[in-house]
Amino acid sequence: MLDSKYFNEDRSVLEKALSRRNASADLLSRVSALASERKKLIQEVEGLKAARNQVSQDVAKLKAQKAGAEADAKVAESKGLGEKIKALEISQKEVETEFHSLGMQLPNIPHSSVPEGHEPSDNVEIRKWGEIRNLGFEPKDHVDIGAALGILDFDRAAKISGARFAVYSGAGAALERGLIQFMLDTHTQQHGYREVIPPFLVNRASMTGTGQLPKFEQDLFKVSSADHELFLIPTAEVPLTNLVRDEIVPMSQLPLYWTAYSPCFRSEAGSYGKDTRGLIRQHQFQKVELVKIVAPESSYEELESMTQNAEKILQLLELPYRVMSLCAGDMGFSASKTYDIEVWLPSQKAYREISSCSNCGDFQARRAGIRFRREASSKPELAHTLNGSGLAVGRTWLAIIENFQTDDGSVRIPKVLHRYLDRAPGFVKQGDDLIIRRGG
Repeated sequence: MLDSKYFNEDRSVLEKALSRRNASADLLSRVSALASERKKLIQEVEGLKAARNQVSQDVAKLKAQKAGAEADAKVAESKGLGEKIKALEISQKEVETEFHSLGMQLPNIPHSSVPEGHEPSDNVEIRKWGEIRNLGFEPKDHVDIGAALGILDFDRAAKISGARFAVYSGAGAALERGLIQFMLDTHTQQHGYREVIPPFLVNRASMTGTGQLPKFEQDLFKVSSADHELFLIPTAEVPLTNLVRDEIVPMSQLPLYWTAYSPCFRSEAGSYGKDTRGLIRQHQFQKVELVKIVAPESSYEELESMTQNAEKILQLLELPYRVMSLCAGDMGFSASKTYDIEVWLPSQKAYREISSCSNCGDFQARRAGIRFRREASSKPELAHTLNGSGLAVGRTWLAIIENFQTDDGSVRIPKVLHRYLDRAPGFVKQGDDLIIRRGG
């Protein structure tokens, strides 16, 4: 949520910043008007309370002087002021409620280093890594390879659950599981993250804290019972960030680095007809998430290191990728700056997103009440929160299947995964290689 100071200072700065985000001008205008009305009401209430305090002092003096009639008049005046204050406070509460409700729908302000633009085509390439392999044949996509190898089944998933679900089996299931373990091992052993197993169902306050609610409720899966309303998490960013919701963390404990595997659930509202084939856009998928809670002065440096942590996974897997700095109009709601990492997919002859690493500044911290204290006697400050995919497991799975496919239909497994998979059923040792063949 935005700091209220933005509405009390030069609003043209705020309007310009949010216009970069494609934010609704009407919404901003209404929130700004409410901010002005709120400020005016606060001043009026404070003025009347000061006047009432003065009248109370006058009453005391008059009673001490035994000026009964004048004291009675002042008592009546105080009562009248009290009634006015009560009426204004009701109006103030109504305005504040609407201001807070609508203000929660305004996106974060983009950092000054974020590229201008409104569409994905305006994103800026920062760097590339790895050589795109010349396979020497027309590459198949992961759907056809997975079906031929008997390790990926969309038809049975559709029978069980519907569209945008998948069943992994045999070597396909083992590869998914091995990737999760490899990612967690790398982030905990090499990058200093603490592994967490969080709840996969969270409450409304948690979703609100990280910015999914109230604006994106249609994108979420909700579970309700007689006394519960819980949401299936769209990413482990939600429970991880909310671990310290409404807490004051001592400076000595910062930075906090957490990583977690979780299934992720997304309704994909508004994506009808988009990426309907394969694993790119599913209602349920696995992800290893990275979250940082840090002091404000280091957050953009921490964003760079988090992005490099996610890149390291792809480097170890020998998968070509590029890093993109998202333009202001293409960033997620809570982000102040985002890097997308896009992996090369031979079947599409294109790079596709596999990780998104974002600094949210104090936007989520303000919503979730995440603060820290530099010294025991110092005033609490809002922390900065960061999150990133380290990585999306299903998309990593399909990138391996496509980039390491061979002309005989088998798939070679990157060497860094051998220790996780060399004893798993469905994998065949062939010299120094570990491969998946038909029947895996």
